Amino acid sequence: MSGGPERRSVRKVVGYVVHDDQLLVFTHDGVPLDVAGVQVPAGTIEQSETPAAAVVREVLEETGLAVRIVHALGVERYDVWPSKPEVHERHFFPLAPLENDVPVRWSAGEDSPSDGGVAQRWTCRWIPLEQAHVLCAGLGARIGAISAHDAYR
Repeated sequence: MSGGPERRSVRKVVGYVVHDDQLLVFTHDGVPLDVAGVQVPAGTIEQSETPAAAVVREVLEETGLAVRIVHALGVERYDVWPSKPEVHERHFFPLAPLENDVPVRWSAGEDSPSDGGVAQRWTCRWIPLEQAHVLCAGLGARIGAISAHDAYR
């Protein structure tokens, strides 16, 4: 690592929800795109939680979609300095919605974020998988490992 303070390691999950060759993404309402970027569901693994349980929980909490894991895509480390003095150990998973009838675009959010911050809203939508290069902050690190042969339906 170069520069900045000592980093603490934080275990995270990243979920690639795929449906009909489309990737679920979201953007934060009222936050400029150059600040929050285009994101996929992701979050922190709780103390007694497995990465698999965490990614299913995070997708449900952040989007309202119930999903199933297709398989694990592996782990990447991502240094988030200077935003925070952390290195994220990110566990990546492709997922499929449990229901075939999914909305095209919808609003979601957290009225009472776990960090005690202000309420947040975001807009969820689907983009073609080949446009996934727009993902911010290393969230697309394993998108190329998604196979068209995987069972997303």
